[in-house]
Amino acid sequence: MATMLVDVDHLLASPIYDSSRCSIGFHPLHEFIPIAIYVVFCTIPKLRYIGIGLVIHMLLDTIDCQLTNGVWFV
Repeated sequence: MATMLVDVDHLLASPIYDSSRCSIGFHPLHEFIPIAIYVVFCTIPKLRYIGIGLVIHMLLDTIDCQLTNGVWFV
């Protein structure tokens, strides 16, 4: 549940919430370099659960982009 804190970067957007906006590639913690870091976290024993949670979060956001906008990422 703590991996949901990655959504704090939504507060930097204007407007904060836009139902038609895809998070992946738009918000700083939802870009490709941070996502690659989250995947690396999965290989480090002390960070494994956080990494898995963050990767699942990004996968769910990607699916949301596909369902709402018809694209996998921005």
